[in-house]
Amino acid sequence: MAKILIIDDERSIRNTLKDILEVEGYNIDVAENGFEALKSLEKNEYQVIFSDIKMPQMDGIELLQKIKEKEIESPVIMISGHGNIETAVDCIKKGAYDFIEKPIDLNRLLIVVRNALNQKKQTSEIKHLKKKIDKKYEMIGKSPSIERLRKMISTIAPIDARVLITGENGTGKEVVARQIFLQSNRSNMPFVEVNCAAIPSELIESELFGHEKGAFTSAIKQRIGKFEQADGGTIFLDEIGDMALSAQAKVLRCLQENVISPVGSDKLTKINVRVIAATNKNLKEEIKKGNFREDLFHRLNVIPLHVDKLEDRKNDIPLLIEHFSTLICAEQGIPTKTFDESAIETLKNYSWPGNIRELRNIVERLIILCENTISAEDVNMYINF
Repeated sequence: MAKILIIDDERSIRNTLKDILEVEGYNIDVAENGFEALKSLEKNEYQVIFSDIKMPQMDGIELLQKIKEKEIESPVIMISGHGNIETAVDCIKKGAYDFIEKPIDLNRLLIVVRNALNQKKQTSEIKHLKKKIDKKYEMIGKSPSIERLRKMISTIAPIDARVLITGENGTGKEVVARQIFLQSNRSNMPFVEVNCAAIPSELIESELFGHEKGAFTSAIKQRIGKFEQADGGTIFLDEIGDMALSAQAKVLRCLQENVISPVGSDKLTKINVRVIAATNKNLKEEIKKGNFREDLFHRLNVIPLHVDKLEDRKNDIPLLIEHFSTLICAEQGIPTKTFDESAIETLKNYSWPGNIRELRNIVERLIILCENTISAEDVNMYINF
């Protein structure tokens, strides 16, 4: 049952709103002033808050500001008998969900409450989903190399400097990129990932910069590219060492001038994007071979970060096993399974050519195929299954 707080210095208004909303099945608390309301907000969580504007001692606008300062996310609906467009706009600008004039129209009241509750539900779902995503991209480990990475990420994340992440396949370069993004000032803006190795060379420019209708045979409509989708946020160019030279030239221009030009267009579009790139290749060797532009390398390699292979940080394996086991069991909707000491030692002694990605896959395989406690025998049976 949704819980609603009504704040109004007029008893008749408080009681009328309370009676109407209780008939609709809502659980109602009332307060006659802002100070009383703040005490209620400390003790209870409300799905919707109604507040009068004109009140003695603390008016509704001041109360609204205090609610926002306390980071209370419940939608606040302002009510007033002296309303006008300017007042309503001012309330919305200060964070109110909506504005209702007195005398209150019953139908409008009930519609606004339903809409506010829907918004609260959606906000809660988004927060829950974001927590799940954040958990998925958590950096796990206590080895010196991981601690150094954590320290570097906390230092560079708030700055818009470009970052080049290197490391073998499966070491967790995307996790590092996500952590930089999540700790940055752009964390509420888009994070757009591009796997440069998975896109055919003839399509990479269109994928990155978009195209105009008719720019080539299959361009039946206009398309917005990844750089424009990431405007205001962060673009992650994964496996950039596999990018075609023609696309490299356009990326270089984008980084130099902060503009893009869709395929088939002469129009230049200003963009504001932070670039994080990653590769499993030695780009200096690729430059010598003529496969990668040296000028682009220097543009990207402002902050170099290297992710060690799992073979070099085996003491992190027990923590990774526990982390993956918890996540996978939650995803599969099954009780958490445990790995005994013999299983953990066996997994620590494996060479892990596929690094963390391979470890996660094997942990998932063992969880699906084995009983509640996983042993060394289970590991030996299924590790090369």
